[in-house]
Amino acid sequence: MDTKDYLTRIGYTGTLDPTAETLRRLHRAHMLSVPFENLDIFLGKPIVLDVEAFYHKVVRQGRGGFCFELNSLFAWLLTQLGFTVTILSARIFYYGSTGPEFDHMVLMVEAEKPLIADVGFGDCFIDPLGFDEEAVWQRGFFYSLGKWDSQWVMKRREAGLKWAPQYSFSLTPRRLSDFGGMNEFHQQSADSIFTRKVVCSKATTKGRVTLSRNRLIIAEKERREEKMVAGEAEWWDLLKSHFGIGRPSSLASD
Repeated sequence: MDTKDYLTRIGYTGTLDPTAETLRRLHRAHMLSVPFENLDIFLGKPIVLDVEAFYHKVVRQGRGGFCFELNSLFAWLLTQLGFTVTILSARIFYYGSTGPEFDHMVLMVEAEKPLIADVGFGDCFIDPLGFDEEAVWQRGFFYSLGKWDSQWVMKRREAGLKWAPQYSFSLTPRRLSDFGGMNEFHQQSADSIFTRKVVCSKATTKGRVTLSRNRLIIAEKERREEKMVAGEAEWWDLLKSHFGIGRPSSLASD
């Protein structure tokens, strides 16, 4: 595992001093380079909670992943660069109520002040959030961290609409192994969103590109373009052209 190769993967060439500005640039570079995707679940490839396996997948194979993969790997990079990182468990809001503990992973990073980083939640904030910021405008949405009893809640809203809670978390430190049960659930349970819908999504400099089972969606500021995918061959072509991910034979190669 090499930090230089990781930085090359995300296209980062800036300063490496463990500051809030460096964290912001790294976080943004990661979001613009590494997609949120659950392809392995549909390809029948088990996702094992191992940072070296995540490094091989994301850095060497040019893949993406979901939260346990992307955030734990990003935590490794930040730690190697001198940041103090704490892994946290988050509970995602589903239709007004929170899901189980360890449903999602987020990171608290000490960078002059504590900041929340999250490169594994799909369409989310592109720059880390501070605990003292009530409303931050990022790429078409307001984001906020607020206290709720003993929990913190990450909320999002569009201009003119109400705040919508995304997930809650405590500041209790966790380990990667603590997420083992939910990692299995998300790969095997029919109740998991990841077994019901294949998705690959990445932020772009102008918005976001998302490929689901039968649609390609390109969002750029006020413009949203949807294209129906004609079949499997076109689906793999779109995955390659927009995300750099090839067919299963390429996925399995070193």
